Amino acid sequence: MDTSNELLEQLCEAGASFYARGYAFGSTGNLSARIGDRVRITPTGRSLRSLAPAGLACIDLDGKSYNEHQPSKEYPFHLAFYRQRADVNAIVHLHAPHSVALACLDDLPDDPGAAEPLPALTPYYFMRVAPLAVLPYFRPGSPQLAEAIEQAAPDHNCLLLRNHGTVCAGVNLNAAVDAAEELEATAQLYFRLRGERVRYLTDAQIEELRRVFKTK
Repeated sequence: MDTSNELLEQLCEAGASFYARGYAFGSTGNLSARIGDRVRITPTGRSLRSLAPAGLACIDLDGKSYNEHQPSKEYPFHLAFYRQRADVNAIVHLHAPHSVALACLDDLPDDPGAAEPLPALTPYYFMRVAPLAVLPYFRPGSPQLAEAIEQAAPDHNCLLLRNHGTVCAGVNLNAAVDAAEELEATAQLYFRLRGERVRYLTDAQIEELRRVFKTK
């Protein structure tokens, strides 16, 4: 098995794992990986539970198709991210329950340049997710959503889409998957701890994480 086929197998396995854990349901969610000048992405209307490498759509950064499979309707924002970030080679978009619940809260700021929207609960959030951008609501698959993601992509690996879900990018598939899982875990902690007296990381501890792990 060559490297590209192995990566596509891993992408399909990640999709099945997300589905099995309830991070995606029905035909929701989509994953992609950049291999050279092509992007392999989950097809439209296909559940993440039953993906196969041969069934993935293949497009370039202009959206031109190179096989018979129609890409996810969200492909424009995948391509927007890739165009902005030469270092990004995989993207995970999920509708995981706690992250979606977080995206529905009215008091989160709709501004990619705003302060970190989640409290400093664990070091792993700052190692794998932060800074998190909260984007306004746009219809799934709309050009406006792709434009908003393209604007936020240069400064963020992880995005929370209002009333929709999450987008997590990584230098490779493992990094994108880790970020998506960490964001969902942090959202779950956030809801479990609401109303409790919580000990947060200090500014100095957060700065140490950024320095040691070279986060944004």
